Amino acid sequence: MPHFTIEYSANLDSRLDMSAVCEVVRKAAVETGIFPLGGLRVRAIKCEHYAIADARQDYGFLDMVLRIGEGRDLATRKRAGEHVFNALSNHLDSVFTASKFALSFDMQINDKETSWKRNNIHDALKVEAAHG
Repeated sequence: MPHFTIEYSANLDSRLDMSAVCEVVRKAAVETGIFPLGGLRVRAIKCEHYAIADARQDYGFLDMVLRIGEGRDLATRKRAGEHVFNALSNHLDSVFTASKFALSFDMQINDKETSWKRNNIHDALKVEAAHG
């Protein structure tokens, strides 16, 4: 389970391809080598209603939260988080250059005692890998 949820201001739709943003995050997460591929999810949710700073309509934001399961030490989490954040931040350089923009990223650890999952994607990927 690495689940990335991206919330972003609607005014970014004219400045960004959100499918490409999701792919940048997915690829960077894979590159860390610490997340199971079959559990990886990246989703983007457009916020039509928002207020930023002094309410200027040309300000934009992208806020990303990563929820992960327990078991990774702090140093590993920090390395992975920095890698994903840097990939996303670099991808958004043009937005920072062209407008006033806020980017944030937080990582949360789910308590295994209160986190339920059902997923057959892991098994499907193992079968594909075994049979080419």
